[in-house]
Amino acid sequence: MKLTRFAALSSSLLLGAVLALTGASQAQATEAAALDYVALGDSYSSGVGSGAYDSGSGDCKRTNRAYPALWAAANSPSSFAFAACSGARTGDVTGSQLGAVNSGTDLVSITVGGNDAGFADVMTTCVLQSEANCVARVNTARAYVDNTLPAQLDSVYNAISAKAPAAQVVVVGYPRFYQLNGTCVVGMTEKERAAINGAADHLNTLLAKRAADRGYRFADVTATFTGHEICSPASWLHSVNWTNIGESYHPTAQGQSGGYLPAFSSAV
Repeated sequence: MKLTRFAALSSSLLLGAVLALTGASQAQATEAAALDYVALGDSYSSGVGSGAYDSGSGDCKRTNRAYPALWAAANSPSSFAFAACSGARTGDVTGSQLGAVNSGTDLVSITVGGNDAGFADVMTTCVLQSEANCVARVNTARAYVDNTLPAQLDSVYNAISAKAPAAQVVVVGYPRFYQLNGTCVVGMTEKERAAINGAADHLNTLLAKRAADRGYRFADVTATFTGHEICSPASWLHSVNWTNIGESYHPTAQGQSGGYLPAFSSAV
């Protein structure tokens, strides 16, 4: 009799736990389905490097393989506006990407700042010129991040908050590009790679601080890309691609799904 009561009690507790978990999952799904989501930013949000671009997006090179589209496909928000565009700077976001953001917007994601700081020119300099020139160009970019970019980020964040004061905003960072002492035997020197990694960390530190100051969340992708940088055995980032230069130093489809999507999902 005691064993029967124990079994019945155990079954009841197990059923209760299952129902609780099911209820939580359903609540999360319902919450996501009620969201109006807008994805803003540059090529790291549009999905450059992951292929299968939407021809209708033109030079913006948006793709369903990018983390905003992957998140929307998995969570089925009530609306999804994909405005991110390759090459976008802070002024481009405020000038041409905020049309879908309004008082009903619940969730906004954004990657921006890398182009303002001259990311493409840094990488070009480091690939084609001397180590000294590379380090000097990286230092120039770091100075820009310190002295000019904060006000530009604030301008973007002010514009978002003015149009969608109740929205949850997730600022998404950039990966470190190189695994130091990795498998690369040609190309940049380790000093150059370390300088580039340091600049990425420097930019992410600013993005995280500015986001926190506004009450926004910061999605740090450094951890999810660890072990998948360039010069690692399983890179999720394109190295320099002379046949398609625009995809150089951008995440692959695996980088979007395995690096960006988990970090963004955790922040949301």
